[in-house]
Amino acid sequence: MKHVVITGVSRGLGRAMAAGFAADGWTVSGCGTDTVAIQSLAHELGPDHHVQACDVTDPAAVEEFATAVTERFGAPDLLLNNAATINPNKPLWEVSAEEFSRVIDVNLKGVHLVIHAFVPGMIQRGNGVVVNFSSGWGRSTSPEVAPYCATKWGIEGLTAALAQELPAGLAAVALNPGIIDTRMLRSCFGEGAGSYPTPEEWAKVAVPYLASLGIRHNGKALTVPGM
Repeated sequence: MKHVVITGVSRGLGRAMAAGFAADGWTVSGCGTDTVAIQSLAHELGPDHHVQACDVTDPAAVEEFATAVTERFGAPDLLLNNAATINPNKPLWEVSAEEFSRVIDVNLKGVHLVIHAFVPGMIQRGNGVVVNFSSGWGRSTSPEVAPYCATKWGIEGLTAALAQELPAGLAAVALNPGIIDTRMLRSCFGEGAGSYPTPEEWAKVAVPYLASLGIRHNGKALTVPGM
């Protein structure tokens, strides 16, 4: 049975992907910071999966999560670095140091911590795909979300370099999920976000697409079809 690890499963795309992969017969391991939502998802998925509270900015918590997952299910076939946050809309000179640091810590440093914890096991096994979630704002820019843009542009470069480092049998991909009606999008677009697909609608396309990724995609910057 295929095994997927997903960060940021408390809500939005992460939760929709967890449900979609489980419905397709995958073993799902996931983490998020909302303990109530995590408990709800764990109940929804059932005992054959593993979901726990974990902040990807905490090195010890990420290592503990990775140990619990790999001891139970082994290294993942698919590692989805989905956890992310965005700054409140404002010009860069009005963004506080704390706000800027939080975006960097989750969106970039958190991805590194998850890769550091899981990829050695994938290398040892000899196969697997790492998908680092980027954004349309990782390939373009927009005003008032400069910290978020900086991290997603960073994800593109980090992933391209990782793809060059990985041994044969593994792949790394930067993925633009598209524009989806999430809480993050509503923080930027307001009610206008409602004209875009819901996470559940998106997952119907995205989950099979993610499941199809393999070594032929190594180093590519991809976008979920139709999104």
